[in-house]
Amino acid sequence: MKGKKLLVTLAVSAILFSGCGLKGGNAIIKINDSKITQAQFDSKMDQAIGNSMFARMGVDLNNGKNTFLLNLIKERVVNELIVKTLLDEEIKKRGIKISNKDTEDAIKDIIDKVGSKEQLDNILKQNGITSAQFKKEIAEQVKIKKLAEQLGDSSVSDADAKKYYDQHIERFKYPEQIKASHILIAANRKDLEELVKAENEGISESDLKAKVDAKIKEKKEKAEKILAQLKKDPSQFAKIAKEKSEDPGSAINGGDLGFFPKGKMVPEFEKAAFAIKPNTLSEVIQTQYGYHIIYVTDRKAAGQEPFDKVQNDIKEYLQNQKQVEMVDNLVESLKKNAKIEFVDPSYNPENIQAEVQKQLDPKNQPKQPAEEDKVPDIQKKK
Repeated sequence: MKGKKLLVTLAVSAILFSGCGLKGGNAIIKINDSKITQAQFDSKMDQAIGNSMFARMGVDLNNGKNTFLLNLIKERVVNELIVKTLLDEEIKKRGIKISNKDTEDAIKDIIDKVGSKEQLDNILKQNGITSAQFKKEIAEQVKIKKLAEQLGDSSVSDADAKKYYDQHIERFKYPEQIKASHILIAANRKDLEELVKAENEGISESDLKAKVDAKIKEKKEKAEKILAQLKKDPSQFAKIAKEKSEDPGSAINGGDLGFFPKGKMVPEFEKAAFAIKPNTLSEVIQTQYGYHIIYVTDRKAAGQEPFDKVQNDIKEYLQNQKQVEMVDNLVESLKKNAKIEFVDPSYNPENIQAEVQKQLDPKNQPKQPAEEDKVPDIQKKK
């Protein structure tokens, strides 16, 4: 079920977009008896930019041409800081406190859902999150959960869970899947070309091709040696994957990729994997990433998860939805009754939104050159 890892997603999302609670600095927003400082905003803004889809696409949001996107993120960050401040005040007012055990239990629950501590550490590493930061933010999440528990009953009956299951039956159907592990010997031609160029300044195209071809040949031979070793004892696959696989995401788990259906992997990999019977090794398979050795460990025919198996996951998901709704309603009430002063008007969400709308106005878009001006530079120089 997609909702099974909901709490993990929420926890990691909280880390990615959380403030650091820095003290001191100039107040840009005052909320009741609390304040949001420039330092807090800058820290959270940097995190939001760094973890945005735009940054992953290579877009420089600090470029003056991208102020529209920057304002969208700025508005969201300001609203999140306001909400966090209001909730912190409410938690303090209600005397909600948590123990170290509460936090450790929550982290253990996340580890169980992810699969292992190693897998969680890998997720945190990929997102640039330290263990200390993760623990701190999980503690904040536990506080909010305790707050939600005080707001009303969020329990979910078996009947409610069954009703959800029946109404969303398509979510619990799955196509044919296989469970496989792999060992990757990375051999992406473009990456190798860049490596060779860095090692051999001014290298000719012919020499470049020759050196890259030689490296690719070495990579293939390395993969074939590993395969020969595995054929003698396939039970060593996980151990060897941890030692030699160049796919850091799966190597930490012994190469395990879990269950996956068709359409999730690159065609060459998928074709080979689905042609293999369980407990069988593939030959060396080449893809754009390099050379793979695949070990299929299980196969699951298309089917549907029975209600008994997903009942607890559904109840957890629905309970979370109820708690989110109650906290959202509380936040709206707190906003209406709070004294919010925007010391720096540029951080007022209404002003930010007005700037966004202004940038959307066609009248403010850069003018396109007239047809007669659209001539090659070489002609303009005549």
